[in-house]
Amino acid sequence: MPANSSRSPHRRRARSGTAARAAALGGTLTAVLALVLTLAVPASAAQPPGPGERIQPGEAYMGVGTRIEQGTPPGGDRDGGTLAPADTSGVQGIDVSHWQGSINWNSVKAAGIDFAYIKATEGTSFKDSRFGANYTSAYYAGLIRGAYHFARPNYSNGATQANFFASNGGAWSRDNQTLPGVLDIEHNPSGAMCYGLSTTQMRTWINDFSTTYRARTGRDVVIYTTASWWNTCTGRWTGMSDKAPLWIAHWGVSSPTVPSGFPTWTIWQYTATGRVGGVAGDVDRNKFNGSMSRLLALANNTA
Repeated sequence: MPANSSRSPHRRRARSGTAARAAALGGTLTAVLALVLTLAVPASAAQPPGPGERIQPGEAYMGVGTRIEQGTPPGGDRDGGTLAPADTSGVQGIDVSHWQGSINWNSVKAAGIDFAYIKATEGTSFKDSRFGANYTSAYYAGLIRGAYHFARPNYSNGATQANFFASNGGAWSRDNQTLPGVLDIEHNPSGAMCYGLSTTQMRTWINDFSTTYRARTGRDVVIYTTASWWNTCTGRWTGMSDKAPLWIAHWGVSSPTVPSGFPTWTIWQYTATGRVGGVAGDVDRNKFNGSMSRLLALANNTA
């Protein structure tokens, strides 16, 4: 074999190796550049599913069923609504879940938000992936905060879900910054409005959740709902009027409609398209029915 023939395979391999190393280096540089660009651009919140979209277990958020009832508030939408809040006076709050992504809670506090409710659990097994980070960071930013449970009455009885909630974020302590937990019970986002339960069955479910939660925490649970859902699915039940503070959801109005059986509202979710510094995109805005001293009384169980 000619001398140059014996060396050519090595030269080909050398050139091949050089090309491979160059390609690898190019790929590394591309990856590094992509990482730099990713870090340079602030992460935005994911887009939650809305009415008519399939809601998977764990994807529900406060107000998802209310959208089915009330639709998008006039003047805005969940993709960047411009609806002016009904009343930004007084003690203001927000509610969040993993859909809001990473939140700068110091900026939220600086924007004039005094309290926040944070999704902890849903049904019988789902735990919100950002609950721990949100709950802790909101505390250190100086907000009065609490946890909420998205009810799935067709998954189990009320006691089972109350125990799951109390064991996974819904507990309470008198530390001047922890609000009692919330039972978020609204229009089923995945099926029949009342989850296939009769009014009698729904009353039993809510009562079992409330009784179990109080036994676990020493506090009465706050109920988040709408007048339409409550009146329809519980049959205008008055059984929680002297037990549970009411968090009413009613958007785009100057005053909320209170469901039968409750004397007044404690918290009012007045829009689902609000904007707050420190939160990417829209966020639910809420108003407390009272002064800061009354909010602290609710937190410390001295009301």
